[in-house]
Amino acid sequence: MSVDVLLGLQWGDEGKGKVVDYLAPKYNVIARFQGGPNAGHTLEFDQTKHVLHQIPSGVFRSEAKNVIGNGVVLDPIILQKEMEELQKKGVDATKNLFISKKAQLILPSHRLLDAAYEQAKGDKKIGSTLKGIGPTYQDKIGRLGMRVGDVLRSDFKELYRLRVEEHKKKLTASNYDCDLESMEGDFWKAIDFLRTLNLIDSEIYLHDQLDLHIPILAEGAQGALLDIDFGSYPYVTSSTTTAAGACTGLGIAPRHIGEVFGIFKAYCTRVGSGPFPTELHDALGEELRKKGSEFGATTGRPRRCGWLDLPALNYAVKLNGVTQLFMMKADVLNGMDEIKVCTHYRLPDGSEIDYIPYDLEAEEVTPVYHTLEGWNFDIDVTSTITELPDSFHRYIEFIEDFVKVPINLVSLGPKRKQTLLKEDSLLASG
Repeated sequence: MSVDVLLGLQWGDEGKGKVVDYLAPKYNVIARFQGGPNAGHTLEFDQTKHVLHQIPSGVFRSEAKNVIGNGVVLDPIILQKEMEELQKKGVDATKNLFISKKAQLILPSHRLLDAAYEQAKGDKKIGSTLKGIGPTYQDKIGRLGMRVGDVLRSDFKELYRLRVEEHKKKLTASNYDCDLESMEGDFWKAIDFLRTLNLIDSEIYLHDQLDLHIPILAEGAQGALLDIDFGSYPYVTSSTTTAAGACTGLGIAPRHIGEVFGIFKAYCTRVGSGPFPTELHDALGEELRKKGSEFGATTGRPRRCGWLDLPALNYAVKLNGVTQLFMMKADVLNGMDEIKVCTHYRLPDGSEIDYIPYDLEAEEVTPVYHTLEGWNFDIDVTSTITELPDSFHRYIEFIEDFVKVPINLVSLGPKRKQTLLKEDSLLASG
């Protein structure tokens, strides 16, 4: 039995939560392998919208086990609030949630450092969610971090104080005015709550599931173009968002990776700062934002919107070894007379390339577009891919020809029933 990986191929917000929820009945274990509360996975069913930040998106399927892997950075305060909100909606996440003891803890001082570092950047802000993600990963790499398993130690409070004293020195040096003490009450309550949950050696647990031939789905957060190594650096997140991150973030060997499901929107969006070649700064960009409800699930910030960028998508497909593509939010483009797709970048010297250059921002690339016929159909009565108009199929085929990977799933809205599969796909037959 292998581990299938599901991840975003753009700058995040592709719709991973909905797809994980849709696929969950095929898997007994859903495991998050990186990121933290900077993620916002939105699911909508039974006339209710749900937003998850740290808990895997399989939590709404009672038969699924949900694992927060070692590659995740965990904020215990947000976790407690998230689980309490689920409880109000009749979902008891305590039974089927398992948390790696090796996951790093986000401390209140990490959040303050995040804000201080972002403030110090001035006009060069990267658009951090200010959830403490970057400073927590910095401590991890510096071998100074605190892990979930540490909460079981008798000297945990002493360890905490030592770490926080170092953070205070940095805050003082940054001239950042803060009141850490006012944040610590909720933190200690959340730590007590965390101790009541299933804290496990997640890599051992997952190996046991593999030995039992239990199907596992690894769930990524953010998107491939925000990867710390291969994203639009320095406007990236602090973790490995590619398929390789599933190995390091869960303790799974590469030979166990099976299908790699790559999710992308039928257009592009981005939150925060950083290069975005196909961004639309006009009324059309605003139309996409409104029709697609493009506002961050975590921050509420309006997302920047633009046409689909095929050089960037192709780059992400290759980085991740994607085997199947899922196209989300195709309904947002419904009703347009024509749709543009970026196929190349034009450099200042007039030459054209079909790949992402070393520094996408410094290169000052100009997108080169191919125009396709738009489509218009009744989304509410469309239940199969074969019912979609010819122009829609030509859009799909154009993308498939460029990236050489099949699009096997199309989403026409946020609801579970608005998810269409190709009848001959491995997903449908599986």
